[in-house]
Amino acid sequence: MEKPSIQTLGELKKSGYKSKTVKEEIRRNLICSYKTKANPFPGVLGYEDSVIPDVERALLSRHNILFLGLRGQAKTRMAREMVNLLDEWIPVIEGSEINDDPLAPISHFALNQIAELGNATPISWIHRTERYGEKLATPDVSVADLIGDVDPIKAANLRLSFADERVIHFGIIPRSHRGIFVINELPDLQARIQVSLFNILQEGDIQIRGFKLRLPLDIMFIFTANPEDYTNRGSIVTPLKDRIESSWRCQKMQNLV
Repeated sequence: MEKPSIQTLGELKKSGYKSKTVKEEIRRNLICSYKTKANPFPGVLGYEDSVIPDVERALLSRHNILFLGLRGQAKTRMAREMVNLLDEWIPVIEGSEINDDPLAPISHFALNQIAELGNATPISWIHRTERYGEKLATPDVSVADLIGDVDPIKAANLRLSFADERVIHFGIIPRSHRGIFVINELPDLQARIQVSLFNILQEGDIQIRGFKLRLPLDIMFIFTANPEDYTNRGSIVTPLKDRIESSWRCQKMQNLV
């Protein structure tokens, strides 16, 4: 499918385009794959009768997922294959850092653009391959890396107060808005950093410093973990694990390893 030619918000409205959440996109496209008898995970072998059916049920239920398994059990490969279940192209407000939906903007930038330009607001289209974010959990990962922080350089260059929302530099999670975000080796993430994910998973929003900021993010979260590492390098804090609706153990059939 070629990139759509629509370039403004007004044209998008006239086309009849309707927004869908990421999990709804994945659910609908998975159902379509059933009808066409297409394999939604063509690059994964050995899980046809075990992990894949369980994962499909989780996707149909619009769940975030935790993959448990030893090294080499295709946990990350499974996550990357899910990109193929996204719509091929989606519209965003042109210039938005967090892929704002033209019909449901959430950032200060996008709301201002629409307020000033109305139906003339320019939009661009991003491919599904650009809607995937991945982060390897290490002890040095910070809240600023994942969520964001105040950027003093931006504040100085734009001559803005630190109380102005425009001085925020978004982390990798807000930049994955309307996409899939994967955290590999979750137990390696420090407990205080895991706590920062509570709001995102439960309410779908983020909090940065002391800002009264609510960004209702639309993200499909996938986590991976190796149970053997729990005692050596850390663990998943219980409240976080409770917020991940589905978890599956990846283990290949012995004759397929």
